[in-house]
Amino acid sequence: MHEIGFIRDLAAVMIVAGVTTILFQRLRQPVLLGYILAGVLIGPHTPGMVVADPRAIDDISNLGVVLLMFTLGLEFSVRKLRAVGAGVLLVAVAEVGLMLWIGVGVGGLFGWKGMDSLFLGAIIALSSTMVATRTLSESGQRQQPFAHLVVGLLVAEDMLAIVMLTLLTAVAIGGSVQAQTAFSLIGHLGLFVIVGTILGLLLLPRLVDYVAGFDRDETLLVSVLGVCFGASLLAVWMGFSVALGAFLAGAVVAESRSVGRVLKLVEPLRDMFAALFFVAIGLKIDPAMLLQYALPALLIAAVVIVGKTLTCSLGIFIIGHDPRTALRSGLGMAQIGEFSFVIATLGLSLGVISNFIYPIAVAISVLCMALSPYLTRSANGLVDGLRRVTPGSVRLLATSYSGWLENLKPVNENAAIAAIFQRLLWHIGINVLLVVALFMAGAYVNAHNWSWFSMVGIGRDLRHTLIWASALFLSLPLLIAIYRKAEALGMLLAELGIGERFAGSYTQAIRNVLARVIPLMTLLALGLLVSALGSAILPPREVALSLILLGVMLAVVLWRGLVKMHARLQAALKETLNKPTPPEAGPPG
Repeated sequence: MHEIGFIRDLAAVMIVAGVTTILFQRLRQPVLLGYILAGVLIGPHTPGMVVADPRAIDDISNLGVVLLMFTLGLEFSVRKLRAVGAGVLLVAVAEVGLMLWIGVGVGGLFGWKGMDSLFLGAIIALSSTMVATRTLSESGQRQQPFAHLVVGLLVAEDMLAIVMLTLLTAVAIGGSVQAQTAFSLIGHLGLFVIVGTILGLLLLPRLVDYVAGFDRDETLLVSVLGVCFGASLLAVWMGFSVALGAFLAGAVVAESRSVGRVLKLVEPLRDMFAALFFVAIGLKIDPAMLLQYALPALLIAAVVIVGKTLTCSLGIFIIGHDPRTALRSGLGMAQIGEFSFVIATLGLSLGVISNFIYPIAVAISVLCMALSPYLTRSANGLVDGLRRVTPGSVRLLATSYSGWLENLKPVNENAAIAAIFQRLLWHIGINVLLVVALFMAGAYVNAHNWSWFSMVGIGRDLRHTLIWASALFLSLPLLIAIYRKAEALGMLLAELGIGERFAGSYTQAIRNVLARVIPLMTLLALGLLVSALGSAILPPREVALSLILLGVMLAVVLWRGLVKMHARLQAALKETLNKPTPPEAGPPG
């Protein structure tokens, strides 16, 4: 029977998942909650255990993580991130940061060690995409205005979760929270994500569309799953988690024209592996330990519900939405889920957190998951109740604030100017990220492959010179693009900010100066940033100045050719990102 041990355990998991689905559908309770409880019942810590092999449990869990993160990436999409908006993105950053800080503080109040408190903060910082979206769909509220804000916050949190996973890995391996280590890992993460995303956007959507052209579902499914598992292995080889590779693969594949077909094919697998993932969570739970830490779990669950509701509601209100929409959005975010379990599993696998953290995370998730449908359904009643007890002066202030922000929104001719302004900022930001990625790639080569240079007799200074010069010259098309976009931005700001009634006859001269200063200041700021990030590969000062002078001369001489080169790259990326959004796959039958 040893040869079929894994199949036996997998069969047990799938059978209990199937029974759970039927039972919890009849009880009108979240199915994900049932999966976790079912895992506890058949796990190694329960009398009459069915699944006891720790290796089989880990294999089932890892398989579930890869497919679950891949499907979350498919629903993430770079287009959706662009559509989130700066305001919602800032709210998500503030909310995650605040909940992380609160979690660390709560762990300190309980007297837990620093690593336990840090991982607790990360666990409660991230809401559950699956729980939130399923709750909205099952309540028939997916098309409500607040639901779009909830989805936007979830998309932004998915991106932040990847950053958090990488930083926690660095902190866990280093054994402490060191700024230098965190900064280095952020750089490596940025390099992997940016380079992987850019190359993926240029290659994978076209590959997926080419395979889809054969009009054979099995060929398309096998191909995208190959991309998924291949990206997961690449991420592990680069020192990151399988979750990161699978998520990025899904996000890149989501930019193909055939993503609707891919989603339809992957949906059954997603449901299957979501079941595996959540049952595997229950398999790792010791009910005795859960009872021992029941009180901290209850208190932390209350902190999650209250903290996420207040921070998200306040943030959504500040960026210009009415109080009712803001509170309903906050209630929709009041839970934790899949990324929290991935973080808890990471801490356990690295041996840096106590055993009780995992069952506490599961208990918090179960409590929030069970309450989430009721919070969503009672949102209107809560809003009306709060409105009745809120003083009239506060209601007037809130209404006035919302009206003032509404008046500031660009309309008519201002809308066109705002669109141009936003597009210029996007172009500058993307090119800056690409320049940073090139210099970080150089730092990575210098740190991990210096022995190659030593084999051919190249010393430290010459190695730094070659790497830095390569990064600089490869960046020239991007630097020229940044200068040109910043110049256009400067002209726009000069026209809007310098009026004739203030400057008189000097209006045009001042506008010209401002239009020139802004691009130069942009390049100076970029130079300081690159110098800081690439400090590990800076050549001697005289050599660096000579290379910069040579770069300027090449830019002047090759200006037209470099502009055309950048235009081709931009056109290729734009063609990928601006494809018509495919229709969403319908709900599973």
